[in-house]
Amino acid sequence: MEKKAEIFAALGDPTRLSLVEKLTDKEPYSISSLSKDAEISRQAITKHLTVLEDVGLVSKLKQGRERLYVLNPKPIKALQEYLNIISKEWDSSLSRLKMFVENSK
Repeated sequence: MEKKAEIFAALGDPTRLSLVEKLTDKEPYSISSLSKDAEISRQAITKHLTVLEDVGLVSKLKQGRERLYVLNPKPIKALQEYLNIISKEWDSSLSRLKMFVENSK
């Protein structure tokens, strides 16, 4: 559960969420390509990528002198499964509440 909380916290930052969205096309991206059109510095992008790497959302590859970043889909799939379970529990709870309210009339 703690790992999921760390991943959600990492995704809670708009800049990091934007970086994850860019990386979803499965191509490796360099720092310079990720920082292109960004409103923050390359150093700030690097710090955000480090946070994402620390929770396992991205992996860093070295290609010559360049570092490339790719998305690791496993943690995202784990979060999706977790959210599906929670969603089913909420659907069940809301259905019971609806039945209770309708039967109380």
